[in-house]
Amino acid sequence: MGRRLYVGNLAWTVTDQDLQEAFSEAGAVDSSQVIIDRATNRSRGFGFVEMASDEAAEAAIKNLNGRDIKGRPIRVNEAQARSNDRGARPGQRDH
Repeated sequence: MGRRLYVGNLAWTVTDQDLQEAFSEAGAVDSSQVIIDRATNRSRGFGFVEMASDEAAEAAIKNLNGRDIKGRPIRVNEAQARSNDRGARPGQRDH
């Protein structure tokens, strides 16, 4: 089973394809996605890459963290699970 990686500090011009190409150096990539702001239709400066294996994910973290892509050094680490109450206002969480 693969691992999902967080990729931060992306230049606004980085595309899903750019991530796919860069991360394929570390191993097989299942998917890549730059997160887009719905209001502005512009990159939010981060994305996610799903590597096909744990070994490929470890290689990506080791070899690509700090790598310059389109003029910016990217940050790569294992993605954290999203919290269920993310963005909820007090009193709106499920108890």
